Amino acid sequence: MSSAPPAITDDVINDRNAVALRRLEALSALAGSPSFKNRVSGAGKKTGEVNNHIHTIYSFSPYTPAMAALKAFEAGLAAAGSVDHDSYSAADEMRKACAILSLGCVTGFELRVSFRHTEFADRKINSPDSKGIAYMTVQGIPEKAASRVHAFLAPLAAERHKRNRAMVAVLNAILQEADMDPLSYDTGVVPLSMAHEGGSVTERHILYAMSLALISRCGKGRPLLDRLSTRFGVTVAPKIAALLLDTDNPYYPYDLLGVIKSSFNERIFIQPGEAECLKVEAVCEFARSINAFPAYAYLGDVAESPTGDKKAEKFEDDFLDTLFPFLKDAGYSAVTYMPPRNTGAQLARVRSLCERYGFMEICGVDINSPRQSFNCPELLRPEFANLIDTTWALSAHEKRNEL
Repeated sequence: MSSAPPAITDDVINDRNAVALRRLEALSALAGSPSFKNRVSGAGKKTGEVNNHIHTIYSFSPYTPAMAALKAFEAGLAAAGSVDHDSYSAADEMRKACAILSLGCVTGFELRVSFRHTEFADRKINSPDSKGIAYMTVQGIPEKAASRVHAFLAPLAAERHKRNRAMVAVLNAILQEADMDPLSYDTGVVPLSMAHEGGSVTERHILYAMSLALISRCGKGRPLLDRLSTRFGVTVAPKIAALLLDTDNPYYPYDLLGVIKSSFNERIFIQPGEAECLKVEAVCEFARSINAFPAYAYLGDVAESPTGDKKAEKFEDDFLDTLFPFLKDAGYSAVTYMPPRNTGAQLARVRSLCERYGFMEICGVDINSPRQSFNCPELLRPEFANLIDTTWALSAHEKRNEL
């Protein structure tokens, strides 16, 4: 039994850099080819949009950092940013890939932090799975801080690895009751991740492994839907059912993952402890110590999830007026939000509070599925011009590379 993911040693970094170099060489050759700008749809037609919240293979996503930069370029973005859960392993490749494509770049990471010692301990803040736990990002990280970031995240990844193993055990009990073989965490889940290069292993990896096991056992189409219904009691919405009945659907495992996550994550989820979710003040202090920006990730009450894996639910909107002064006192310097996910009224309120408490506003659209668009046309509206300005400020901040 493996006790922990590989540490971020010099050998791990060298291996990751060698693989990244090959991807970057391929990207450079493509970008230098005479036919590139004519061949790639949208290339050279910059929209002015930016996206600072792109996940890569170093958390859960189909995109390498180089491919994420290319997809951003194809979409006409002017700047792109990598944000992975509990990992900063994409950053160097993302910066270099964006440079090849003449894109601005912002790097960071995302993690859960504890509010359990605060007045919000019994509240669902912005995490669908937990009370007293919140998501946040650390962005605009100077390149010189990379080794400190890896060292900071390593023990959190080790704790997450232990919790993942326990969650797989819970899932296996469910699978065995449904007459399916158990999953091996070490051989069935971890290989779906980039843990060997400093990537994280998330709940999505676990449930993606279940999705692949269902496809292997049942095939695609009606037999799979029938097993979900009869053996797991899962009713699939008609829109998603149509996608899963299409056996030629190129995004089949990801569409199935959306169903599995919305149906099973709550059943297997084990609450993280404070060895994995540090107190919010400690993470903000670390971010500031490396000259980066700790950002609260605003979610807001959810009516309908864009990726189909979150149910309608209330989060921090009912107590924003007390939450924001706490965020200021805890050490946050920014708030990050996703304009397509919120109503105009929600965004107006958040932006007003950001102005009142002096928070930088950072934008981005959470990308972790091939069905998602890299575009965020809302940013082209005049009232969001400051979000584009912030992106360029963060990109310039990273290039100064000062600790």
